Amino acid sequence: MKYLRNIEKDHLTSKNGEPFVNDLERLLSELIQIPSPNPPGDCVAIAKYIAERLANTGANIKILASPEKPEAPSVVATLGTGEAPVIMLHAHIDTVPVASDEEQRWASDPFEPRVAEGRLYGKGSIDDKAPLAAMLLAFEKIAASNDYHGTLVLVAAAEEETGGQLGTRWLSDSGHLPDSDFIVVGEQTNNQVALAHKGVMRATVTVRGRSVHATNPDRGVNAVTAMAQIVLALKAYHEQLAKRSHTLVGSPTCNVGTIQGGSTANAVPDQCIIKLDRRMIPREDPEVVQQEIEEVINAIHIAPAEVTVSDFLFSSWFESDLTTHLGQRFLNAARMFGDPGPIGYLPGSDAKHLMDRVRGDMIIFGPGSYEVAHAFDEHVELSALHNCETILSAFLAENMLG
Repeated sequence: MKYLRNIEKDHLTSKNGEPFVNDLERLLSELIQIPSPNPPGDCVAIAKYIAERLANTGANIKILASPEKPEAPSVVATLGTGEAPVIMLHAHIDTVPVASDEEQRWASDPFEPRVAEGRLYGKGSIDDKAPLAAMLLAFEKIAASNDYHGTLVLVAAAEEETGGQLGTRWLSDSGHLPDSDFIVVGEQTNNQVALAHKGVMRATVTVRGRSVHATNPDRGVNAVTAMAQIVLALKAYHEQLAKRSHTLVGSPTCNVGTIQGGSTANAVPDQCIIKLDRRMIPREDPEVVQQEIEEVINAIHIAPAEVTVSDFLFSSWFESDLTTHLGQRFLNAARMFGDPGPIGYLPGSDAKHLMDRVRGDMIIFGPGSYEVAHAFDEHVELSALHNCETILSAFLAENMLG
């Protein structure tokens, strides 16, 4: 592999007395050079790379995959034997794929990282390989010490970009993740501490009418015009949701994302389908949200057209606080580089799958903004990358060294 730049040695030393190499930027560049788009979700190569990199740390390293998707393994590396405090660092190793029209807009190959004007560019550079690289290096620094105490767990998880059910959710349900006193989920928070994100409910709405020739449309039942009434009702519902609010993530939302109907302009369409996205704020009950959606739609009288609501999919919200001494210590560490938060994180994350694994506090934390993720010329500010690693290492040193 081609490395971006010569690396400098920092002040730390390894167990054998050799200088410990600060290769954060090189590490991130190597992670970018291993494509892990999801779909399809093949993470074998990047999981192998991480396991091999950590092989000399003395950690207990496991490569684990759901039998439903063996090509999407995760890595769980553990330092220590379960002694408190148990601290978990979690980041995901999959990325969204490069869209067919996206690659042409990149200034260079998405998988050939480059540095320009203080930024490192590449697919996955911010989501989620920047926090992953920072966590890997922080993990290695603790491993290099001769006197760490407690237990440090690094989870490099597959499948986050497709919901995490066969990644972190499977790891947790299968007993591969320990109950932890503090969990850091790596995502894009501008190095501020995020304590909440929204959940999501998706559904499909289908209206069926009756097709006839467009020369006499009143003899048919137009599914598109019937659906238009439902779309307007959902818009009004979205506007009503603004009355509800969460301190960190704002209001719930309802968005009609796609619409399909009809086959030709000279026929009355007999079917129209929309897919909607309902974002939930913490403490909203998914069953109540589903009932609200059904009531909004069923209140619209479109007979003789018929409507069905189906394919409900739910992904949970996340909410935490900073009630423990570990949470306060992390907040203090993040204060080194400005306002530490707390803030809300608007996209989802694997934090929702770890809520039953935390017995203390859990946060979302990492460099950069999610607005740069999933986009062409994705990048991370190198200063933010280094600040993230510095904060993580300082927090771990305070709680696991000495």
